Amino acid sequence: MSELAQQIQADMVASMKAHDDLTRSTLRMAISAIKNEQVAGKQARELTDSDVVIVLNREVAKRRDSAEAYTSGNRPELAAKELAEIEVLQRYLPAALSDAELDVLIANALAQAEAQLGAKPTLKQMGVVMKTVTAEVAGRAEGGKVAAKVKAALA
Repeated sequence: MSELAQQIQADMVASMKAHDDLTRSTLRMAISAIKNEQVAGKQARELTDSDVVIVLNREVAKRRDSAEAYTSGNRPELAAKELAEIEVLQRYLPAALSDAELDVLIANALAQAEAQLGAKPTLKQMGVVMKTVTAEVAGRAEGGKVAAKVKAALA
């Protein structure tokens, strides 16, 4: 088990002892998602910390979508619970990139792609730029936000 998964497990035990129901239930769901990811596919595998971060980002995205649905469905109490769970999960995620930091990464990737292609990349080469940026971002920014910024920079 990765260090991050072990930390989540230890924090879940601590939350059980402290009778912190929100943290306990949220971390139990996170551990379940991590274990499901370990056994997904043809062969079980050990997850690295970066794999665990990907799983946690997926869980945060699910909760964000649920909170939006609950808000639009006039269920503010359930939306508040989902947002509280997001806060618990974000303790285990790396710090998110600011817009300025993301813009710098995108500018570097564009320069790298331009050097590689010999010309300024167009929207057709967005995949080349996205591959570079996604590798550098590594779970510190949402994919949709990154794609939108790359598309705007290429346009």
